[in-house]
Amino acid sequence: MFEKFEKFQIFWLSVVLASGLIIAVKTGTSAISNDSITVTGSAYEIVQSDSGRMEFSINARRADKQQAYSVIKKQLPQIMDYLKLNGINDIDVKTVNGYNTYKYTPNGNMTNEIAYYNISQQIVVKSDDVQKIKEISTDIQNLLDKGIDINVINTEYFYSGLSDLKIKLLQYAATDAKERAAAMLKATHNRPGKIQSVRMGVFQITPVDSTNVSDMGINDTSTIQKKVTAVANVVFRIK
Repeated sequence: MFEKFEKFQIFWLSVVLASGLIIAVKTGTSAISNDSITVTGSAYEIVQSDSGRMEFSINARRADKQQAYSVIKKQLPQIMDYLKLNGINDIDVKTVNGYNTYKYTPNGNMTNEIAYYNISQQIVVKSDDVQKIKEISTDIQNLLDKGIDINVINTEYFYSGLSDLKIKLLQYAATDAKERAAAMLKATHNRPGKIQSVRMGVFQITPVDSTNVSDMGINDTSTIQKKVTAVANVVFRIK
């Protein structure tokens, strides 16, 4: 009966932690006092992103502003056809942006005379098919061969089940802390009892093969597969 109570206690503590009601702290080390033991437990899971986002721009540079706009206006339908042909329908075309490039004197001083007009059209695409986003992010550069100036700004991948996963991992981390405490106390013929307090460390969401950690936490969006790691610092009463 007492074991069931402890498991129930660990589960609800993990829910509270995931809700952000307990202040996040830097991971501590194991320690034993007269009547309690403090142990750090951890847990991780590898997840597969289930949505992707790519941001890119098409650019034009001409001596005449109207010509620069005309280039963008002509190339945009080609980009739209390319994306739809590759199964991308969630397309957000942003406002056209532009800036001037000024001429310089022979001695390197910038003048007020415009040399070129630079125009860019930013486009954001999304899809639940992450492999499709990955393929397009590399293949779209081939449009350079058709005279379209493409610049991929950013490609991101997301996992929608992250909130539920955090609760589960915190529960596992607390359970891991209890198992570590039991192993440490075994030689003294004691065992961990009721939880006195628990604090969570920041989550580390990293590429699968990464060993990076940060006091502020890491939230990787650059890879499709991610490693989500949770840490819990738990104080048990010794019994």
